[in-house]
Amino acid sequence: MQMQSLQDLFVDELKDLYNAENQLLKALPKMAKAASNDKLKQALTSHLEQTKGHVERLEQVFDSLGEKPKGKVCKAMKGLVEEGKEMMEEGEEPEVTDAAIIAASQRIEHYEIAGYGCVRTYAQVLGNKQIAGILQKTLDEEGEADKKLTKLAESVINVQAVQ
Repeated sequence: MQMQSLQDLFVDELKDLYNAENQLLKALPKMAKAASNDKLKQALTSHLEQTKGHVERLEQVFDSLGEKPKGKVCKAMKGLVEEGKEMMEEGEEPEVTDAAIIAASQRIEHYEIAGYGCVRTYAQVLGNKQIAGILQKTLDEEGEADKKLTKLAESVINVQAVQ
């Protein structure tokens, strides 16, 4: 896609996020299955449901822009998911695997937070407050998911992995 304006960049980044979220829809169930800690499984399953909502919101944004959501592969998410898969496969102890799952999940969350922060700001600058509000909801949820993972890592998972 040729990007000649902020609007072009905005749509391109939205397509990237849409593909990233769809990749995550496939990866999260595998991550939850690989987790041994019940709270981690629940956090991943809960985020899977949120991710479905993120996809729906993005589809709503594309619809309001008169754009199609497809047409771009998010190479960054592809790499993050692959790296997480490798980490899960290399873990011999369940507690260490859980710590690796959290590390991979937080890398993914941070990528999403950066992406949603950018597109939300683009929407604001482009004067589309409604879309900015929709994107802010997702940005808030991604931030909460990251905080939840940090709390779980610090209070349970990493402590168990030490033992």
